[in-house]
Amino acid sequence: MAGYSVEERAAPHSLEYRLFFKDGRGRYISPFHDIPIYADGAENVFNMVVEVPRWTNAKMEIATKDPLNPIKQDVKKGKLRYVANVFPHKGYIWNYGAIPQTWEDPGHKDENTGCCGDNDPIDVCEIGSKVCSRGEVIKVKVLGTLALIDEGETDWKIIAINIEDPEADNYNDINDVRRMKPGYLEATVDWFRRYKVPDGKPENQFAFNGEFKGKDFAVNVIKSTHEHWKALIAKKTDGGEINCTNLTVSESPFCCSQECAKATVDAAPPCKAAHPIPPEVDKWFYYQKN
Repeated sequence: MAGYSVEERAAPHSLEYRLFFKDGRGRYISPFHDIPIYADGAENVFNMVVEVPRWTNAKMEIATKDPLNPIKQDVKKGKLRYVANVFPHKGYIWNYGAIPQTWEDPGHKDENTGCCGDNDPIDVCEIGSKVCSRGEVIKVKVLGTLALIDEGETDWKIIAINIEDPEADNYNDINDVRRMKPGYLEATVDWFRRYKVPDGKPENQFAFNGEFKGKDFAVNVIKSTHEHWKALIAKKTDGGEINCTNLTVSESPFCCSQECAKATVDAAPPCKAAHPIPPEVDKWFYYQKN
């Protein structure tokens, strides 16, 4: 896990559940702000924080508004969120997560999409063969990106592969995914288009008519969101409710002590056995494709 470890608090699949992060020396950190964006900047290899393992349904995410930004389960109208199984997709069809030290600024209109950012770190769909663990920090090679327009906001989806995947050397751009994993990119568009339909929402839209952009374009998008994050963490832009508490960004006014970080974790309930997943999460939804 590249020296990172996690500490669970409260029961998984409960409203109180939190997954806190530690660095290689056992110090509490923020996965949003303290894990570097690059695993290898010269090679454009990025760190990825895995929020949702492939095939699972619980909508886990970095809690951007909480101190230390632990992973928690998303909540809508007081209920824990699970993504529906929209046939033929079971849960998330990739390891899903985010690149640290990035931020899609809601005050910035994207020149490519004409829409503002979704106020989160940039999302990653990791397409390797290993099913990762929640909270795992992996090193990924970026291959391309899809521009989802989610309820009027720009929500980039980076397509990447774990550099430790046995086939990683064969993947260098988005066309390699099309060639080596036929149908996967089409399934990815279909997944994002329809995943909110079971909740009574319309199909999602895409910029570029749902076409994927290649590696160089994707890397530039990531670098742009890193610049927005730099302004956020230096308090040069208003982050609203975003919590910028960190332990390692020396020029940041939000830097805090390890004692302060430990007090945040200690205030969370102790780890407990997981709550059962509601049986309706296993339901399949069938739709005629438009």
